[in-house]
Amino acid sequence: MARWLIATVGVFVASLLLAAPLRQEGAKKMQLKTPWADKVDRKLPHNYYPRPQMVRANWTNLNGEWDLAITAQNSETIKSAGKILVPFPIESALSGFKGEIGPGDRAIYRTELDVQPKAGARQLIHFGAVDHSAEIRVNDKVVGTHKGGFAPFTIDITDALYTTGKQQLEIRVTDPSDTAFIPRGKQVQKPEGIWYTPVTGIWQTVWLETVPTDYVANVRFETKLNGQVTATIEGSKTPATVEILLTGGRRVRFKTAPDGDQNRTVGRASVPSPVKWSPALPWLYNVKVMLDSGDAVESYLAFREIKIAKDKKGVPRIMLNGEPIFNFGPLDQGWWPDGLYTAPTEEALLFDIEATKKYGFNTIRKHVKVEPARWYHACDKMGMLVWQDMPSAFITGKDAEPTPEEKQAWEAEWKEIMDSTRHFPSIVMWVPFNEGWGQFDTERVTDWTKKYDPSRLVNNASGWTDKGAGDVLDIHVYPGPAKPANQPERAAVLGEFGGLGLPLAGHTWLDQGNWGYRSYQSKEELKTAFDNLLVSLEPLIGEGLCAAIYTQTTDVEIEVNGLLTYDRKEEKLPYSISAEVKRLIESPSEFGEVLPAANTRPALWRYTVTAPTPGWADSGFDDKAWTESTGGFGSKGTPGAVIGTEWKSEEIWLRREFALAELPKGRVFLKVHHDEDAEVYLNGQLIASLKGHTTSYVLVPLQKSETRHFKKGANLLAIHCKQTKGGQYIDAGFMISK
Repeated sequence: MARWLIATVGVFVASLLLAAPLRQEGAKKMQLKTPWADKVDRKLPHNYYPRPQMVRANWTNLNGEWDLAITAQNSETIKSAGKILVPFPIESALSGFKGEIGPGDRAIYRTELDVQPKAGARQLIHFGAVDHSAEIRVNDKVVGTHKGGFAPFTIDITDALYTTGKQQLEIRVTDPSDTAFIPRGKQVQKPEGIWYTPVTGIWQTVWLETVPTDYVANVRFETKLNGQVTATIEGSKTPATVEILLTGGRRVRFKTAPDGDQNRTVGRASVPSPVKWSPALPWLYNVKVMLDSGDAVESYLAFREIKIAKDKKGVPRIMLNGEPIFNFGPLDQGWWPDGLYTAPTEEALLFDIEATKKYGFNTIRKHVKVEPARWYHACDKMGMLVWQDMPSAFITGKDAEPTPEEKQAWEAEWKEIMDSTRHFPSIVMWVPFNEGWGQFDTERVTDWTKKYDPSRLVNNASGWTDKGAGDVLDIHVYPGPAKPANQPERAAVLGEFGGLGLPLAGHTWLDQGNWGYRSYQSKEELKTAFDNLLVSLEPLIGEGLCAAIYTQTTDVEIEVNGLLTYDRKEEKLPYSISAEVKRLIESPSEFGEVLPAANTRPALWRYTVTAPTPGWADSGFDDKAWTESTGGFGSKGTPGAVIGTEWKSEEIWLRREFALAELPKGRVFLKVHHDEDAEVYLNGQLIASLKGHTTSYVLVPLQKSETRHFKKGANLLAIHCKQTKGGQYIDAGFMISK
């Protein structure tokens, strides 16, 4: 201890002593608390091995209470100091630290290590994630640095250790947040709407391992459905022994061999009749990797193949192990009211995945955040498909092209993220960009991503700014649903839709000012709206839609459009929706058109923008004075509109005749896109009164009392639509489930 005090008796310690009055006891006010907040082990939180894809038997968890001081930007002046509970980020309530940190301020973490150097061994310290730039010091000696808030990294601290006594570990962290072009997801200095509280510092587990001088740094397995396995062992040129455990105690055992001049070895083997991994059967094979040095790690692998291929109708589909699979699940942002980026406990970390499974979904889109390795391991075990986003990078309020240096740093972090998560078979799609946020060089980034990891799909840009690259065409429509046009080679996916909001008193981040894309007043209203979304989604699957991502798993801060409340204490939508969700995934109904709408086959209507006389919706009404023109009717730029005739007045009345050879058999739906209020008549009878607007064509189920107005032979569809603000559009037809 004396050596460390002498070495650091400069400005920092002096300032720390002078800053004693700034020490603040207790935690930040917990605005909202999950059921696990009171279960946090404050002596040793998250005490489980952090890296399930490469496990060693002996390790030391360094989580717990550390010292923390915040110094002002470009200054050694202490702003605040006290204790912090690692691995909870500085701004979180669970961190226990009440001081504030701003962009550019420096956070200085300190703790002691009870470890000494050993002959023939190396001491490694691992960081799950530190946001954003970290300098690591041991006994006041810089042993390593790292930039990037989402990827794990490892530092060899052996040469900085004292031969006896305690070692002093110091982590110096700075985070510019949204004031610089760095990957930071939805963190902003001024949270509002879809933007959330900043996250600074250590937010995943820190741990220590003693390894031989010759040790395994990383393992990677590439598999094929025929049973072929390629094992790449990094960190050593020494051949490794690899054992794959099969059923009944059988093993496949093989050796690796040096691979060129790099510190890695490669070996190949074949597993007989491999069991394929899927959501229905998430089969994992346990693997052990051993070096002659005595180092040994336990891992696992799976056999699965994800690709785009055409179905029997020639439509590109997402194929898992050669079979079409509709990817359906929530947008999962991974935020916690008490821990922000960090789940309070292991039970909490797994809860959202388990809840998603209970809802019947098979997919999670991990949205502009990267989770701890144990989260992906749980998805592997539970059978959950994962779309992995790159955390977005852009400066709030600026829309400038990033500099070459900023692009290089972004790409380096994207590679780190891919390297750290590509082990997990549950990840089936990489998503480099979201909605144009900091998007650059899309075609080049997409091409590099695909070449670097050809075992997964690549979504060049989820929503808004598709560049024609990658494996899918992705759109966002709220509330939707909607489907992009089918393409010859790329699959059509709906990367975001829904956003149905319901604030539940006592379970919101704020008492007032909560927000959703659409707002409802009760669970019953919300359930009805969600059911209607599913009704509209189903025919799109038959038309070629390959995936749908619903916004979102939980409420997040003031966003209240979750399946669950932010504190995870209330299900806003019941788990009973799982039956319908599973049916849509496994066996969606086929649909046929009774009367095509403009997005399928534009047709002629008669219309007027002058209020007609009573009886205008009846079959016998004389509409010869009305204008005949092609639907749909609206103004250019209206989302989802297929404009056949421009309409700019406040109101419009439409009539369209059609003939039926026989009455519809099956469930009938009104297919309609309205902006705004619309009244729909069939043969003079009101069958739908629609309020507000849609951003795409939706299906409205008709009751038997409404479908009885269909007639053999001549029929008349009539619509009155009223426009008040924004875009405007009206068009309709009929569909039937077979």
